[in-house]
This record gives sequence, structure tokens and C-alpha cells, in this order.
Amino acid sequence: MTAVTKSGLVPFAILLAGAAIAQDYPNKPIRLVAPFSPGGATDVLARIVGQKITERMGQPVVIENRVGAGGNIGAEQVAKASPDGYTLLMGGVPHAIGASLYAKLGYDMVKDLSAIAEVASFPSLIVLHPSLPAKSVKELIALAKSKPGQLNFGSAGNGSPNHLALELFDTMAGVKMTHIPYKGAGQVLGDLLAGQLQLASMGFPIAMPHVQSGKLRAIALTGATRSPLLPQIPTVAEAGLAGFDVTSWYGVFGPAALPKEMVARLNTEISNAITAPELKEKLTALGAEPSIKSPDQFAQYVRAEIVKWAKVVKESGAKLD
Repeated sequence: MTAVTKSGLVPFAILLAGAAIAQDYPNKPIRLVAPFSPGGATDVLARIVGQKITERMGQPVVIENRVGAGGNIGAEQVAKASPDGYTLLMGGVPHAIGASLYAKLGYDMVKDLSAIAEVASFPSLIVLHPSLPAKSVKELIALAKSKPGQLNFGSAGNGSPNHLALELFDTMAGVKMTHIPYKGAGQVLGDLLAGQLQLASMGFPIAMPHVQSGKLRAIALTGATRSPLLPQIPTVAEAGLAGFDVTSWYGVFGPAALPKEMVARLNTEISNAITAPELKEKLTALGAEPSIKSPDQFAQYVRAEIVKWAKVVKESGAKLD
């Protein structure tokens, strides 16, 4: 048999093996890596989705928190795992940002991971301390222009989505506010409530109680559409910065060589799970919207997000080792 014939048979054999494996899948517990601390958005999403996959696929989904390096330790572990469908990642926008934020990564998000299914997207709220004399995006821009560098905003760390959301705001509005990095959203909230910070971009779960009590003033959402939780609050784009859209998104990934049949099966099960009424209700309570994309659509979206955030990272000057 010639070498050419052999090389032609090998891919066919791989396809047959992949189809057989996918047909029998899953026959043991699935490990879903949540690369951030317990209780955060990624962890909560992983547990909600993991429970539904367990119900739908008949095998337990075990959530494993592998924290560190902005989510990249967990992502690298999945990228290097066996492509058998039993090690998956709940990844998202922090990884797309990390592709340009970190000088050295042990994996490539596009080349080393399979985009399986997007799960949900989260806008954030731009919230101000009530002492700040601005009640809209336009008033905030005018105030920032009158006091260049004097308004402080906090975030959960350099390069975090909420840090870069306000860096993008600065760029699009032509203003300069000063970023104060913290080690977590809880610390940001404490200093914002105390008036040590003037503003921040924050997720719904942590900001909502204080917006409702009047301790913080919400002036805009960072996403493309309004939220049913605060329908009276406009988006940043509506309020004056056309085209502004910063949405934290999360989805399920696997190792790059995951068989296409397995990717398709997982995509179907996850998509069906997140559109179930009880799960949709849980997501809405978090300020999130379920997201349905095919694997190819999700992969294209991930690539576009990496390009988008590379530009924001460069303009902000943010870098991490």
C-alpha cells in the first residue's frame, strides 16, 4: 500500500472512531472546569448548566474550580486535556481579553480550544456614588471633560471586563478618568459605597441591591439592549455613545480535537437546557440573557471578540505578565 493511500485512510478512520465515540457519549461523569472562584458569575453559570446537562445526558457533571491567572490556568488545563468530551471549560470574555493582555499564555484560545456552545451574556451597570453630580451618560462625560483625570473608577483588577469597559468609554467619549484596580468586586463595592470611588462598571447581582436602595445611582447599561430588571435605564449607546457594547459572555469549550459529532451533541443539549423556562428564569434573575449559537457561529464570535479586545487592551496600555 502506498503512503498516499495510507494518508487518505487515516482521516476516514478517525471520522469513524469519532462517530462511534460520540454515539456512546457520555458513559461516565463529565468534568466542567470553572476557572474562577466559587460564587462568581462563571461558577454560578457552570453549576446551573451542569445540573441541566446532568438531567439531560444522564451522567453527573462535576464542577471543578481551577482559579488563577485571570482564568487562564483552568483554560490551559482543558486545552491540554484528552479530547474525549469528559473535560470541558466554562470560559468567556476574560479569556478573549487575556489573549492580548498576557505576554505569555500556555494555550491559544482559537487553536487549542473547541467552541461548543455559548450559554449566556451579561451586561453591566455603570453606577455612580450619589455625591457625583451626574445623572446621565452625557452629564458624566461633561463632568469628566471638566475634570480630566480627577474622576476615579474601580474594577476587580487590571484587564478585567469592567476595567476595560470604562477604558473603552473613555476612548469613545474623549475623556480621561483614573482607574483604581482592586483584588475583587467586593472591595470595589465597599469603596464605592464609602465614596472613596466615584463610579464603576459592575454586574447586576452585586450592584442591584444598592441601586434599589438608592446608595448607588445607575446611569446606563453597557450592553446592546435594556434589561427587564431595570427597564428605565438606557444603554450607553442609547445615552450618547453610539456603537458602545460591552457584554460579558460565557460558554462551554473543549479541547481542540474534540470530535465534531460530540461538539454537535453537546451544543444541542446545552442549547436546549438554557432555553428551558426554569433555567431562563434563573439567568434573568442574574441579569443575564441565554445565548444560542451554533458551534461555528460561536467560534466566529470568539475570534471577533479577541480582535475587539486586543484593540481596547492596546489603547488602555493594560498588560499583565
